[in-house]
Amino acid sequence: MMHHRVFSILRNSNYIRLNSVSSNASLSTTSIAKTSNSKRYIPRRAVLYVPGSDDRKLKKIPSLGADCIVMDCEDGVALSKKETARSKIHHVLQSQEIDFTGKDCSVRFNSVESGLCEADMVEILSAKHLPSTVHLPKVDSPEHLEWFTEKLKLAMKDHSTPEKLRLIIFIESAESLLSLPSICRRGIELSKDAPFDLDGIVFGSDDFCADIGATRTNEARELSFARQYIVTVAKAFKLQAIDLVYIDYKDLDGLRLQSEEGAGMGYTGKQVIHPGQVPVVQKAFSPQAEKVEWAAALVQAFEQHQKEGKGAFTFRGHMIDMPLLLQARNILQMASHI
Repeated sequence: MMHHRVFSILRNSNYIRLNSVSSNASLSTTSIAKTSNSKRYIPRRAVLYVPGSDDRKLKKIPSLGADCIVMDCEDGVALSKKETARSKIHHVLQSQEIDFTGKDCSVRFNSVESGLCEADMVEILSAKHLPSTVHLPKVDSPEHLEWFTEKLKLAMKDHSTPEKLRLIIFIESAESLLSLPSICRRGIELSKDAPFDLDGIVFGSDDFCADIGATRTNEARELSFARQYIVTVAKAFKLQAIDLVYIDYKDLDGLRLQSEEGAGMGYTGKQVIHPGQVPVVQKAFSPQAEKVEWAAALVQAFEQHQKEGKGAFTFRGHMIDMPLLLQARNILQMASHI
């Protein structure tokens, strides 16, 4: 059981998301508070896709343990079932008969280039109740986001919601990888006036491999550059980064290793394709109890030194600097939302 001190710090923490701090910033609570973002943080450790056309799987949603449930119109749905998927997802949202408590209720539309995205948006977003998050696959350019924004405004014109939709974009081609900083920058700009906030990036590894002609393997060495680049850009824009699918869903040991590797790179979550993968992934992307205790103790020590008017100090044998303090607060942020 965690020490009471940890829970006290978690309850009192109002640092929802940390933005970058310049290297010459003073190590003070005030300077960190100014960099925080008040947007509510939604954990997405495991992102599980449920075909929107499949009643049986949709009805299982309340029993699924994933942080983020994606009712899918895209890859998980046959072309002949696209209209069915739209209709069923609309019904789920309209009726509220499926319980999403503790889960990010989200929908993945078809891509802009598919010619199906607008129809998805019009029907699904005409429901009385909206999803928390929408996913847009195969975003290859800023222009795709501009098109999406205009269509979303039309689809949402009759809705008045207290909170914007969260938008998760998918990077699935060489073109999109090279354009990623421009895509993110444009997404942030559009968020100012659009009915969405850009919230995260998903690495669509299988389509990416097909696009560049790579051979997909469990070890994913062929994807090392793309994985590292995507998480780097995501963090530069303060976005969540969702890692690739582990394709052998029965190999839980391999899944655990790849999940721990992704978490070590800085990814905040991972896509899963089978409910059996969820517990392994959720654990890998959760702060360990001893790490939370370390973070809470470090923050408490820092705040005590600030009260005493002291500057730099050592903690458990390490000189404390801004990166370590930010790391500690990020750990507490995640722990407070799980």
